[in-house]
Amino acid sequence: LSLHDALPISGESIPVEKKEGDRVFGATMNGHGSIEFRAEKVGSETALAQIIHFVEEAQGSKAPIQDFADWVSSWFVPAVILIAIITLIAWLFVGATFTFSLLAAVSVLVIACPCALGLATPTGIMVATGKGAEQGILIRGGQPLEAANKITAIVFDKTGTLTKGKPEVTDVVRMNNGQWTTDNEMLSIAASLEQGSEHPLAESIVQYAKKQSVILSTIEGFKTIPGHGIEGSINGQRYFFGNRALMQRQNISLGDSESTLQKLENEGKTAMILADAKQMVGIIAVADTVKETSKEAVDQLKKMGIDIYMITGDNARTARAIASSVGITYVLAEVLPEQKANEVKKLQRMGAKVAMVGDGINDSPALAQADLGIAMGSGADIAMETGGIVLVKNDLRDVVTAIKLSRATVQKIKQNLFFALFYNIIGIPIAARLFMGLGIVLRPELAGLAMAFSSVSVVTNSLLLKGFHPTKR
Repeated sequence: LSLHDALPISGESIPVEKKEGDRVFGATMNGHGSIEFRAEKVGSETALAQIIHFVEEAQGSKAPIQDFADWVSSWFVPAVILIAIITLIAWLFVGATFTFSLLAAVSVLVIACPCALGLATPTGIMVATGKGAEQGILIRGGQPLEAANKITAIVFDKTGTLTKGKPEVTDVVRMNNGQWTTDNEMLSIAASLEQGSEHPLAESIVQYAKKQSVILSTIEGFKTIPGHGIEGSINGQRYFFGNRALMQRQNISLGDSESTLQKLENEGKTAMILADAKQMVGIIAVADTVKETSKEAVDQLKKMGIDIYMITGDNARTARAIASSVGITYVLAEVLPEQKANEVKKLQRMGAKVAMVGDGINDSPALAQADLGIAMGSGADIAMETGGIVLVKNDLRDVVTAIKLSRATVQKIKQNLFFALFYNIIGIPIAARLFMGLGIVLRPELAGLAMAFSSVSVVTNSLLLKGFHPTKR
């Protein structure tokens, strides 16, 4: 019997071995053999249904972002109407003609038209989302765009986000017993044995051997030993390839290699031992390797004053090794899918504005709970549906770009609001003809021109975002 929980549910790149009595999920793969299952949960009680429930719950609890421009308009429009009425009555009271008084009141209404105020936010968001799409960053409207500006902490999922999400060969270590003169000779034996295995680690070794142009041999007497490894014969020589338990089973001594094995395992790697019928002959280490751009992205985010966390369902030793390699100090390891959202809640209770970056089904509750969910484009559909921002290129440097774009956009919106209000604050007294004694009289047609110019200035200022680049100030 060979069962493994697969990546979408477990959140781990290396499949989790299962044995008799363990719970399995819909994403569990059967390596070989016949299996008898007992269904303990169905329908709404299943793990996947629970994850969907967590997503819906987190989405429903989000507070809507208040739109400052709408709030100002709700007070500004009645105030302008009141000022226009006061202007009309005041001029009539001091003896001005009705025509003069009415033109003054109309000028106030025309120049104070809140068109520029209404354009301030949507024009900025429209240009920013278009610019984000050019950079391979899909932004689902103004809410996530504004939320990115306030982020103080980012939680990265490990597998498939910081790492590539699939195991790769990292080390080939030959023992000093003179059996082979090159690493490829030993790799040929290991890969030849793994040709007959369905385990994901076996595929990574075979693929690595092919990249190294290693010639594979025909295997005789191939046998899988569940939970231990494999064995088979090549040119009449019997070989064993697996873990420590397999070596103990065959009474093969590890000799002086224990320190090497521990070193590899402390680096978060899965070390597999190759031995013949008499002695250990080598080690091949496999690991989910870090993406080339992960460390650069983390370094840039830390320079921006953002706290970085890593969260994973993987074991603490592997998690610390990955986190250390990319410069992350805060590590949350051995976290179950339903607990990820709770970890985000804890950070939020501490006052942090949290962004969650993930790609799997198991990340979606946390993506929904976070102030901002950022999903990888190669991830599960539910993760991309939950995320407010989707990184099409799966490059974590785009997280930096998204936050910088958000900050630039919010700054533009504030400038737009200033322009809109500045025109009104200066224009209303002139339109009301309070400076008539200085020879300044603003007719309705000129008030309309001034109002139009304020809208043009707001739109032009927003269009400057088209020149945004993450490396520019």
